[in-house]
Amino acid sequence: MADTPPWWRRGPVVVAVVGLILLTELIVGWNPLVEAIAQLRTPHWNWVAGAVVAEIASMGSYARMQRALLRGAGTKVQVRKHVALAYAAHSLSATLPGGPVFSTTFNFQHMRRFGASSAVASWCIALSGVLSTGALVVIGAVFGILTRSTGSWQTLLGYTGGALLVALAVRVVAQHPELLMAPARRLLRGVNRIRRRPADAGHARLAGFLRQLRSVRVRPLDFGYAVVLAVANWLLDALCLWMCCIAVGAPDIRPAQLVIAYCAGMAAASVPIVPGGLGVVDGALILGLVAGGLTGSSAVAGVVLYRLISFGFIIGLGWLVWLVMRSRARARTPRGVPAH
Repeated sequence: MADTPPWWRRGPVVVAVVGLILLTELIVGWNPLVEAIAQLRTPHWNWVAGAVVAEIASMGSYARMQRALLRGAGTKVQVRKHVALAYAAHSLSATLPGGPVFSTTFNFQHMRRFGASSAVASWCIALSGVLSTGALVVIGAVFGILTRSTGSWQTLLGYTGGALLVALAVRVVAQHPELLMAPARRLLRGVNRIRRRPADAGHARLAGFLRQLRSVRVRPLDFGYAVVLAVANWLLDALCLWMCCIAVGAPDIRPAQLVIAYCAGMAAASVPIVPGGLGVVDGALILGLVAGGLTGSSAVAGVVLYRLISFGFIIGLGWLVWLVMRSRARARTPRGVPAH
């Protein structure tokens, strides 16, 4: 029998340390946890219903943002198709290991089926991500200034200017794709060298893609509408969290402090350590809400209810939508051809 690897021999020690940490946290936080469970048993159901509506509206805003970008680039699609795509892609991103990769591929494939070119679909996905991230940064800066917890109006202008510059850079690249030709060719040559393929393999496809990208033109009105929807997406999600806190008996939560806590939680979610940010996002939200004036039990109860809606309900609904979309794609695909 081979010797046991050193990392395996240290396994029981690691498990014991982790178990001790969890036991300590459970002992320290036992009373708030018991009180939180009691609050969750008797929520105000009218506020719970309002939180569900706010979360559905948040998802609808994100879907309409992508629709506005795609429509501005010349591809018109029904709203219901974009909403279904947003739910399914979000579930893939939030629950699968490496979810953002699967989500991006899924988005791209379905935008192609909607009639968008490869360049338009790629551009729409990239810009929607830029707008969404920029909107969260600006919201955090605005409410940070309102609560006097960070910076000044100069800080806000800096964040806003940075977000606009990134969005403008994406738009300039779409209008002048030749700027990408030289670095893209160098990258492609490096990939071909690793894959042991001819140095010029794929250059024709790359040139064709960049020619398509040159045709992308988004009307300013559609772009401005997409920016508004990107902001609405985050604010409606924060509204869901606020309603969840009220539903469990925390009416004294200040909206500005809640939004700061929310932005901290969403920033933590951007680091995909575990699917859905489980534990990471929840901890950041709870700490932020306690810093904003909530008791530990109310913060735990509010965050648990919020995650049941924003993660459990929305993700579950998204997977159902994904199953329906996949079954319809299989029905349209001829036999012998794999459905994506």
